[in-house]
Amino acid sequence: MIMDKNDNRIGISLALLQENDREQFIKDNQWAFRYGAQIEFGMRDERTEEGSEVISRRTIERSIDGENAEAYRIVQDGNYVGGVVLSIDKKAGKGELELLFVSPDVHSHGIGQAAWKAVEELHPEIRVWETITPYFEKRNIHFYVNRCGFQIVEFWNKHFHGPAVPEEESGNWSEEDEMFVFRKVIDSSCK
Repeated sequence: MIMDKNDNRIGISLALLQENDREQFIKDNQWAFRYGAQIEFGMRDERTEEGSEVISRRTIERSIDGENAEAYRIVQDGNYVGGVVLSIDKKAGKGELELLFVSPDVHSHGIGQAAWKAVEELHPEIRVWETITPYFEKRNIHFYVNRCGFQIVEFWNKHFHGPAVPEEESGNWSEEDEMFVFRKVIDSSCK
């Protein structure tokens, strides 16, 4: 059971994304990412992929539609409060956290941490998790390292970027694209 800072139980669940909710899921995801950039850089920031979007529809759809993808809504008290997209390789025991977002309306209530705990419980067969986040997302860095137990293992920048960058886009890499790669190794002796 996850408790918030006031010792209140945080009851969340993960609900498989339904096709009829896909459009709203994309919009909610874009809003959460846009909010994070606005907090960090203000309203007139240039770090966008599509007009005013920090994360493009194409990026989100590519994650949702990936070969081993699983997309879920984070649900609290019957309300959608975020979402998560995973890429699962059960055979290798590896998982990638493609996307995780929480509605800005409910930030700092332990929902992201409770959702991550639910993901780990959903996939106990996964021994290694990875994710990436932009260098400027201080809230995300804090969340992954201090709340979820990930470690920073790489820093992608214009001189070094990982295989997740499609070759046709690698020439467009700039300082604004700097990212941290996080990894969490699940120690089976602790389970």
